[in-house]
This record gives sequence, C-alpha cells and structure tokens, in this order.
Amino acid sequence: IFTDPSSAAAVHRLSFTRFSNGLVSLRRFVGPLHVFSHTPTLPRALSLHAPRSSRFITASMAAEPSANVIDGKSVAKQIREEISAEVTKLKEAIGVVPGLAVILVGDRKDSATYVRNKKKACESVGIKSFEVNLLNEASEQEVLKYISDFNGDPSVHGILVQLPLPSHMNEQNILNAVTIEKDVDGFHPLNIGRLAMRGREPMFVPCTPKGCIELLHRYGVDIKGKRAVVIGRSNIVGMPAALLLQREDATVTIVHSRTKNPEEITRQADIIISAVGQPNMVRGSWIKPGAVIIDVGINPVEDASSPRGYRLVGDVCYDEACKIAAAVTPVPGGVGPMTIAMLLSNTVSSAKRAYNFN
Repeated sequence: IFTDPSSAAAVHRLSFTRFSNGLVSLRRFVGPLHVFSHTPTLPRALSLHAPRSSRFITASMAAEPSANVIDGKSVAKQIREEISAEVTKLKEAIGVVPGLAVILVGDRKDSATYVRNKKKACESVGIKSFEVNLLNEASEQEVLKYISDFNGDPSVHGILVQLPLPSHMNEQNILNAVTIEKDVDGFHPLNIGRLAMRGREPMFVPCTPKGCIELLHRYGVDIKGKRAVVIGRSNIVGMPAALLLQREDATVTIVHSRTKNPEEITRQADIIISAVGQPNMVRGSWIKPGAVIIDVGINPVEDASSPRGYRLVGDVCYDEACKIAAAVTPVPGGVGPMTIAMLLSNTVSSAKRAYNFN
C-alpha cells in the first residue's frame, strides 16, 4: 500500500505488466501531478496514477492481483472543491451567483432522490437552486411554461428536467424547449450535433459521459489510440460517451442488443464503458487483462442480508473484473457522484459564459 498525501505536489504512479503466467511486474514512479507519460513495454501494459484526492493505491503481487479502484466519490469531492472556489471567485468579481433550476414531474422515489441530491450538491458549492415539483397528472403545457420562464430568467444559468417523464408527455418536445445556452444536461440536439462534428464544440456535454471521461483523465489513463468499447447506445450515456472517446482519438466500437458476439468484441477493448442497465452482464470472460472499466450501471438486485432487501450492482461483475482489469469503478461510488459534479461544472460554465467571465 502506497500512501498518497493530499498535500503532496507529486503523485505515485504505478506501471503494471501482466505476463502470460498471470504474474504482475510492478514499477513505481514519482512525478509531478500534471505530467503523465504512457510508455507501455508490452501490449498488456497499462500505467495509472491516482488523483491527489485519493488516499491509497493498492496492488497485489499475487497470481490474481486486485484491480485499482477508480474512486469516483473522492474525485467528485475534489471537483466540488474546485467548483466552490470558482463560484466564490465569480461572486466576488462581478456579484453573480450561478443558478440551477430543476423541474420534477411525478412522485418516483428514485427521481425525487436524485433531485434532492442535486439540491444538496448545489448548496455545498454555493450554487443557487430553483426547484419545481409537479404532480404526475400535470400537463405538458405546464412544464413548458416553467421552462419558458426559466429560459428568460437571468438568475438561472442551467435548466434540468428530471427524467423519465410521465408517459403522456413528449420528452423530445420538452427537452428541446430548454434554450441551448442553459442546457446543462447537454441533451439539446444542437449540443449533441456539435459533439458529433469535428471542429465544433458543444456548449455542454451530457453529464454522465463527461464524468466517465473525467475519471479516465484524472487517473491518467491514456485514451489516444486505444481500443474502446461502449456497451449501450442510449442518447443520454452510450452514444455521447462513444463520441467523447472518439474525440480523444480512441478507436470506438458500440455494443448493443443486436450486436453479434458481444463478448468477443468487448474482450478486445483497452477501455470499457458499460451503460446498458443489466446487472452483472459483463463477466470476467468479457474483459481483456489490463483493461480499464467504467461501469455506469446502477441496478438493484435482491439481497436478503440487506436492510433494504436489495443491493446495488453495476453492469460489470465486479468481483470477476477485479481479478482481470487494471482498474475499475465500483457501484455505488464510481460514476454516480461524477454525474452530479459535472452538472455543477456545466452550471458554473454557463454562468461564466453569460457574463464573458474567464
């Protein structure tokens, strides 16, 4: 176990080489936080370093080494501290406090929990939150009226409509009603279109895929030239995640419900982002030794030993992945905290852009 003091200016970087006999060669380097050189000596080699907010990096020298845990909770905490400093700077310089408006329709417990967590996160960094709670029977016009009001409110810099919406509402019409300048969820067609085009920059990137890439960056995972597989092709996660990886010069394959031989394709990947919503679908046999895994799935499974009667697992079988991968995100505590951190980041960026503040 190597301790990484949060006050240190350097980080410990570990290079792993996995040989055919299952043993691992480990080399330790110390270098500046913002300098990272990826120089693998064998095709299965991977170098990683942890962010300063991480307290420990563990590595096993046994025949079945444990993967490094990509601690999204710790990284999100560090990002919130950075955002808090930006909010303070913005307020002191020009008297502007970033504002985020959230519209919740219906009484889904999971949606209510997400909204409550977003509100707490706003308060923790000094962002002002505006919240609208509508009954499940509310009309689409009511939602559109609130969006219109927030579009015209200069104290609101980001608008988020909590999904899913009730079945009687047209999700596309509602999301398209949010002005692109306040589309902090990154779901507007123009934002997605710009993300897909070379030489164009979206105003906002969808929060969950943005959080996935941020985790790779902060753990020093080299993306350029690597083979990446995205499992799932949703508009919210899978598709934009693939576009972001492509922007980072990865060679990207999307695996979906109609893909033939998904296990064989996924096993070729250096980087796997899974966002399919199927508990433990990705088994150890799907994973290339030394791969890096970002697990977006949050799936409840029955567990009589849990007070709630269930526990949360990802799309990836974590216990099996830990024996094969170089690094993997846990569920919970991986991508989830990053999604909210990226939402806060997008809101602050929107406020700064509105006032041309650098």
